[in-house]
Amino acid sequence: MKKTVSIFLSMLILITACKNMDAQVPQKNPVREKMEERTILYFAPEISPYVEEIRDATYDSFFSAVTDRFSKLRNHTLLTVNTPISYENTDAELIRDMCKNNNAHFAVVPKVKFFKVGIGQFVFSSQVVVSMKLYDAEGNMLSENAYDTFRRKARILGSAENSIKIGTNGVLKNLVKDLKKQKTIQN
Repeated sequence: MKKTVSIFLSMLILITACKNMDAQVPQKNPVREKMEERTILYFAPEISPYVEEIRDATYDSFFSAVTDRFSKLRNHTLLTVNTPISYENTDAELIRDMCKNNNAHFAVVPKVKFFKVGIGQFVFSSQVVVSMKLYDAEGNMLSENAYDTFRRKARILGSAENSIKIGTNGVLKNLVKDLKKQKTIQN
């Protein structure tokens, strides 16, 4: 009799615990659903100083870092345009047209500036400053940010490709922080 009562009480506690667990029922968050529908248009980064030999490696490293960052986000569509546009003199009309033609909600205009770190004729590494401007579909600039791999992480040794990836990840984090401060996106 004792065994039957203990089994009955155990089952009752188990059923009550399962009933009270809200974690098993997925909750829909309308803000999150709205953010998941976004399409972001990335232009190819403007390279300064421009050297034809480093263009492909720079594009590969930059877009590799961007796609790695966006692979964690669900249902974000990432579109790339292989033509760079001027970072300093960005045309709002061109951005508006590109966003309209590609059904994009945002556009990002990046720039990668290389500089050498070394003493005299000995160069230890190529460091970069990655800058980005974020525009909405109407061509209005929402945020601008830059990340200097040498000043932020004090990296002396390292490849240019690795510096581009670190700089791209850093500037993307800074852009998200700026947008959260402006309350353009939700936490």
